[in-house]
Amino acid sequence: MINYFITATDTDAGKTFISTQLLHYWHQCGHSTLGFKPIASGCQKTSEGWKNEDALKIMAVSNVTLPYNQVNPYTFEPAIAPHIAAQEVGVEINIQEIADNILEQHNKADYTIVEGVGGWLVPLNKKETLADLARLLNFPVILLVQLRLGCINQALLTAQAIEQTGLKIAGWIANNGHAINHTRMSYKKENITSLKVRLRAPFLGELPYFSELEIKNGIALETFIDFKLLDKTTN
Repeated sequence: MINYFITATDTDAGKTFISTQLLHYWHQCGHSTLGFKPIASGCQKTSEGWKNEDALKIMAVSNVTLPYNQVNPYTFEPAIAPHIAAQEVGVEINIQEIADNILEQHNKADYTIVEGVGGWLVPLNKKETLADLARLLNFPVILLVQLRLGCINQALLTAQAIEQTGLKIAGWIANNGHAINHTRMSYKKENITSLKVRLRAPFLGELPYFSELEIKNGIALETFIDFKLLDKTTN
């Protein structure tokens, strides 16, 4: 059983995109897969209650089925910081309960992905951050770096914070944007080179911009991600 915690340099940096693509790839390779999005801000009211689009996408590509409230136990309507959203509805996010649920269920799959929320140190309650949840799970971390102005500073600070948490960074991925929020970056090659030199974690690959049609038709993720290197750093 192989498990990963997905985080990024910022919010809206493509965490759900890479989470779903990784789960889909491992599924295509014949493995059982399971994804979690334990905390989500920005949800829609359905006949079955509040549900988050990202959590539903993760469930759609997981071939191990769990009830929605186990995949996404904390669901908040406004797309704001989760601890503020929780305060607005009189809820306190319990990271121990989240971790216990994931650790109880993850052995049902060959590969498990847990997608974080926001950035690495986003507050979850009055005292704890996303880093504290990741520490409880103790899964190797995949860091997604959205290539845009300021990403070198964001990536180095995030990697430093992950290492200070005591967790292993399995590798980092450079993301050129996705169909929802595509941004172009000047001197992209030079920025990636700077990160390769300064980040101690392995560079797993660079994701280009994908159109909605390309995503719909399917992406050969192994063309862009070095899965052999990822397996080597995890085992």
